Amino acid sequence: MILQELQGEVRILMIKRAERDGDPWSGHMAFPGGRMDPGDRHGLDVAIRETEEEIGLTLGSADPCIGRLSEIMTHPSVGRRPMIVSPYVFRLDRDPEFTPNHEVDEVVWVPLAYLMDRANREPMTWLRGKVEIPLTCYMYRGYRIWGLSLMMLDELLKLLKEID
Repeated sequence: MILQELQGEVRILMIKRAERDGDPWSGHMAFPGGRMDPGDRHGLDVAIRETEEEIGLTLGSADPCIGRLSEIMTHPSVGRRPMIVSPYVFRLDRDPEFTPNHEVDEVVWVPLAYLMDRANREPMTWLRGKVEIPLTCYMYRGYRIWGLSLMMLDELLKLLKEID
C-alpha cells in the first residue's frame, strides 16, 4: 500500500488487475503484490519486488515503509491452498512514472478522504458458487473496491482515525 500527499490531498495507490484466465482476482482493484520467491527474505522484500515488477516503481530509502498491517488469510479457491497476505504501507514523496506490466491494466490514485467517508460505501452482492453474499464496497469513478483490498483499507483507515 502506497500513500502519497499531493497538493494537500492524501491518496492511496491501487491497481486494476488485468483480465486473465485462471486468475481469481482478474479485473479486480488491488494493491501491487504477489507470491514470495525463493530469493525473498521476508514479506517486505516481496512487497518491494512486486511493486517494481507490476508497476515499474522502485521503492528505495527515500520511500520509507511506515508500517505493516495485520496478515490476512485468503479463502482457498477450488484446488488451491489459502494464501497469507502481509500488507506493508509506504510513503511516497515524489510523483513517479508508472510502467505497468501484463498483470496490471491501470494504476489509480484514490483519495483517502473519499475512503474515510462511510457514506461512500455501497451494498453489493458477491456470488460464490450459487450462494449470494451481501457485502459493501466503494465505487470510485467506476472502480469497485471490495474484498481483500477493502479489508486492508479498513484496517488502515481505522489506524489513521486513531492517529487523527
